[in-house]
Amino acid sequence: MARTRTDNLLFRNGRVCIETTQRRGDVAGDTRSAPALHIGEVASRTELSLRSLRHWEEVGLLHPSGRTDGGFRLYTEEDVEKILVIRRMKPLGFTLEEMRSVMTDIEVLRDPGAGPAEREQARGRLEVVRADGAGRRERLARQLAMADEFIELLTAESAPPAER
Repeated sequence: MARTRTDNLLFRNGRVCIETTQRRGDVAGDTRSAPALHIGEVASRTELSLRSLRHWEEVGLLHPSGRTDGGFRLYTEEDVEKILVIRRMKPLGFTLEEMRSVMTDIEVLRDPGAGPAEREQARGRLEVVRADGAGRRERLARQLAMADEFIELLTAESAPPAER
């Protein structure tokens, strides 16, 4: 069954908010309202560049929850959580397609309307990615240990002869 999402901009307590309604087929789901963050605020909180956030949107990895009338991107706390997941995958060398698949599976697991079979398939795919991520982390840890040894070697070699 198709999922749809409707976003409306609201003003609450002097802040722009995004009200989101989730629908699955003909059944209305949750309606939530969350403060909206501009791209600069999101970039600062996630320690990412504006360019990275815009690129991820261009390639379909991430979509802001809304836009102002002037076209400025608006993000929710849920969007920030998604961005942080993507940011954590990046140093492990996952491709954009792998990141997109992970984000899709996480959305399935968070969707109260997802069926048991759909959830089980998503869990299975995420377990494969988790194991792959653990292996990639082990390789990075070994590389970091080698880098530390190299720095120690250069420190020892560059010390004056009296300090060796």
